[in-house]
Amino acid sequence: MAESVSADEVTFRLSRSRRSVPRSRAALHAVLGGWSVCQDVLESAELVLSELVTNALRVPVPRDRQVGVRIARSPADGLLRLEVSDAGSGRPEVRAPGDEETGGRGLLLVEALAHRWGVEERVDGVGKTVWAELKAPDIVAEPVGREVAAAAVRPGQRVRVWGEWRAVVSVRSEPCGEADPAVVMGLDEGPALRVHATEPLTVRDGGMR
Repeated sequence: MAESVSADEVTFRLSRSRRSVPRSRAALHAVLGGWSVCQDVLESAELVLSELVTNALRVPVPRDRQVGVRIARSPADGLLRLEVSDAGSGRPEVRAPGDEETGGRGLLLVEALAHRWGVEERVDGVGKTVWAELKAPDIVAEPVGREVAAAAVRPGQRVRVWGEWRAVVSVRSEPCGEADPAVVMGLDEGPALRVHATEPLTVRDGGMR
């Protein structure tokens, strides 16, 4: 599952497999957890994305054609946008299946849960993109860091180093000549960070990288 991540969107591609539906839900759950989306919106988004991915997997195209997924947020508008792209032609339509039919209700569910939804032609390839927007008034923007002395950093926080946010796993002090002691931080990725205790660092609590 190839993935691209930025502050306000995550994109990835899925193989044409039944396992791709639960994989898309798991990815969505991880992303929305970092964006502090409430449980009701999370559950609705999981249902909507599941239906969109399921429909895309049913499109009659060669098996090597993947399904594209984009999860994006607009904190200023309080909206969460889900997009699923496939290489098929045509436009999905809302059906009204009879009581005896067991399927065909996917877009009815999407229409009921989404603030709005639609279909667009893919501008950079064949096929289409089906999108849905959900109201998410509690969706948060990228957290703003604050500057503290290295000695004040604690495990569980994130520190801005090498141009990226890294989770602090451990913190310990050690002598540093005759001056201030040094602080050594174990990070979730990359080498440990060793700085003077008074060195100013930009930190924030938890959240996504």
